[in-house]
Amino acid sequence: MAYISGIQQVGIGCTDASKTFTWLRKTFGLNVKIFDDEAKAALMTHYTGGEVHARRAILAMNMNGGGGTEIWQFTSRVAAAGNAMNWGDYGINAIKFKSTNVETAYNIINKNVSCTSPKAGPAGALSFLLKDEAGNQYQVVKDESWFKNEAFMQGGICGVVIGVSNMEASIAFYQNGFGINNILYDTTGKFDDLGEDAKNKTYRRVLLSFKNPFTAAFSRLLGDVQIELIQVLDSQASKIFENRFWGDIGFIHLCFDVSNMKALKTNLEKYQYHFTVDSGDTFDMGESGGRFAYVEDPDGTLIEMVETHKVPVLKKLGIYFNLKKRKSQKPLPNWMVSLMGLNKVKD
Repeated sequence: MAYISGIQQVGIGCTDASKTFTWLRKTFGLNVKIFDDEAKAALMTHYTGGEVHARRAILAMNMNGGGGTEIWQFTSRVAAAGNAMNWGDYGINAIKFKSTNVETAYNIINKNVSCTSPKAGPAGALSFLLKDEAGNQYQVVKDESWFKNEAFMQGGICGVVIGVSNMEASIAFYQNGFGINNILYDTTGKFDDLGEDAKNKTYRRVLLSFKNPFTAAFSRLLGDVQIELIQVLDSQASKIFENRFWGDIGFIHLCFDVSNMKALKTNLEKYQYHFTVDSGDTFDMGESGGRFAYVEDPDGTLIEMVETHKVPVLKKLGIYFNLKKRKSQKPLPNWMVSLMGLNKVKD
């Protein structure tokens, strides 16, 4: 049974949401603002030192296909930076952005942002790496699941790379908990595609995939999912968010789009994975709304789950998708989903 319908977004903690949005828009084409909202994160005190903090959040997407980013900025405190990330550190090491042609994407992106040259990974597929000014790492990979059908497309998020301490426990978490069952590779060695910082270290890498069955409202837009787990074998790893708050600088969570939160919760609890945060019902996020919850992977990496109930279509006219009472588990028609593109931010 499929409990998720794709990656909705990955949270990126930053100090300037507008600046981060502009960089992501120009670099990866995340030019549609689904929402831009300011509020207090009252339900997240478990991860913000027991205090309620205010924030600004922007959900940005690329309508070619793939998940978006939730750009998250504290407005009640200064976000703390962490140490430089090393491959295999516990947490989200990199975001995978999808492209129809990696070499073409490299030629375009490398004009404005320094990138590593495309290298073949464990399965022979090309990818390249780049970083933003905060040191967050991004990987561009080829993907076959698209909302549009054009000659070349740069799309949104199709996956993440997550550092783990116990590979078997982490594989079980994603397979049993979320139904991400397909193992595309499981290999150990030294890898050129991880860049200069990793060339003398040994890693075990496992790529899990989820072939989207397109059975939920936005599943055609979100597409397939790649979860790459990486474990460093010959050095000590660190927890990326050790002694820092959720919302501080870096990749703060991976968020799955969920069509039946009740069933997912029951399944996770069957395997002793329990929600640490749960809004319980519709949570009003200003321009959008839904039920959201969090669970931790075996190393404490935060996985958010969102069952979307309200999405803005044309905010100026007060037009929204209301999905809470929708009984069908079929995808929304493409023309209807495309209406979200009316919120595109132009250069």
